[in-house]
Amino acid sequence: MSARFEVWAPAAARVDVLAGDTRHLMEALPDGWWGTEVSHADHGADYGFILDDAEEVLPDPRSPWQPDGVHCRSRVYDHERFAWTDQHWHGRPLAGSVLYEMHVGTFTPEGTFDAAAERLDHLVALGVDAVELLPVASFPGQHGWGYDGVHLWAPHEPYGGPDGLKRFVDAAHARGVAVVLDVVYNHLGPDGNRLGSFGPYFTSAHTTPWGDAVNFDQEGSDEVRAFVVQNALMWLRDFHLDGLRIDAVHAITDHSAVHILEEMGRAVVALSAHLGRELFLIAESDLNDPRLVTSRESGGYGMDAQWSDDFHHALHAALTGERQGYYCDFGSLETLKKALTNVFVHDGTMSTYRGRHHGRPVNLAETPAHRFLGFLQNHDQVGNRAAGDRIGVILPSPDLLKVGAALLLLAPFTPMLFMGEEWGASTPWCYFTDHQDPELARAVSEGRRREFARHGWSGDIPDPQAVETFRRSVLDWSELDREPHNDLLEWHRSLIALRRSTPGLNDPRLTETTVEADDDAVRWLMMWRGSVCVAANFGDRAVLLPAGPRVRPAPRLLLASNPAIHLDTDGIGDSGTAAVALPGTSVGVFG
Repeated sequence: MSARFEVWAPAAARVDVLAGDTRHLMEALPDGWWGTEVSHADHGADYGFILDDAEEVLPDPRSPWQPDGVHCRSRVYDHERFAWTDQHWHGRPLAGSVLYEMHVGTFTPEGTFDAAAERLDHLVALGVDAVELLPVASFPGQHGWGYDGVHLWAPHEPYGGPDGLKRFVDAAHARGVAVVLDVVYNHLGPDGNRLGSFGPYFTSAHTTPWGDAVNFDQEGSDEVRAFVVQNALMWLRDFHLDGLRIDAVHAITDHSAVHILEEMGRAVVALSAHLGRELFLIAESDLNDPRLVTSRESGGYGMDAQWSDDFHHALHAALTGERQGYYCDFGSLETLKKALTNVFVHDGTMSTYRGRHHGRPVNLAETPAHRFLGFLQNHDQVGNRAAGDRIGVILPSPDLLKVGAALLLLAPFTPMLFMGEEWGASTPWCYFTDHQDPELARAVSEGRRREFARHGWSGDIPDPQAVETFRRSVLDWSELDREPHNDLLEWHRSLIALRRSTPGLNDPRLTETTVEADDDAVRWLMMWRGSVCVAANFGDRAVLLPAGPRVRPAPRLLLASNPAIHLDTDGIGDSGTAAVALPGTSVGVFG
């Protein structure tokens, strides 16, 4: 058996590949590429590249397998060796789906793809349609969030490597669950990143919070763009993934006529047609710009969906009362009403936190609701709190958590849960790293403390480098056997089942959602979606709310977070004066 080795190194005068213990001179190819065929270097053979007269052996920029860590040699991986069983899987559309964000390393005590696969039946019973994995591209150390990945083509070995990821995807597809992967194309981690040794992968023409930007529009950028687009296609094609979530696209600078996101979107559409599978791209952006999800034919980037931070901020602040940091413009129920009906709260309005106007309005008549992901918790909003505390720990009782879950899962957007949210997990999810470079490790720990000191935080800041910080973040599955966790799990299951069984709750038209809210002495909100209404009481005092004439004949109570919730139908008739009685901090669904 033989293997073909190729690498892009446009500035090199000579490139060798060290395969096993033998060094082979590579042939110069067009456009800065080098290549050679090496016999007896099939699946499992270790290799690396040597540039010019250097003696250092570098891993492959497109390494498919890094079994010994990010600094060591790469290993040949044959994708054809894996025996897939998902031949009849054709994907799942994003519209109508419920997503579940998962970090492989803390989802189970074992922290592997295989252990996560053993918990998939829990997600099926919950009603989840797609799992969104935090980044799995190889990063330094054993554990971390994954956003400092340096080998973008190689699944993290401590999770189970390439075969482990394939087994997880295969198992998910067998249960009818799609798999989405979080990918990071705005920067690479500093520890083990050797792309700059091979070519102009980065440019000082643009800067990011992490240093020089990825080179998407300067000299040599054609191959860098191809590197990123082909990486996206590789995950979807070779690992049978159903979609990608692209991290922080606002940090990607590209002044090309065709933006890299548009180019990637076109390529994914073509791959979807070729494979006969549903594929989609989800962007994370801080810009509140609907052009991301506007079709390419209409001048947009053509992403299938984007995260909606404003919905999170509006719902979180309404539930918790927090107003610090970026929550300063949120908290009122009128703000939550705007997030539910207009998507962006900041749609060209003044942002106090930013000190400027921010965002652009969404065309509600033309943009379907499923193009925006709503969430009450996610890895950023939990993990970037000083102590990694979840919202269930902040709220005074699980009752308000039920209110938040109902508004999340029955809102017009594509809902996403963060792992453990469905049972009100009490375990924190902290920021943790495992950098092997002592200087970098110290800088991360000290930087974390300085960051929260500037924000006036006086409590203990968990050290990201301490292994205990990581261990505290692992889900405690035994909580499922105790209250209130079991009750919260059943509540989430019921909400998802209602969403799936009720056509009006999957209406893609944003214009079909209306909201009434009162922020005065009592705090209540009623969200109508077709003939279904979610009536939420945020305050401690009981309220009696008019159901109105929208439901005929008499409305039925479909779900209630409190057994005291009831419908007063005595007044039903020509006047349509039915009313819903809500105790404090409760939510009822009727229709």
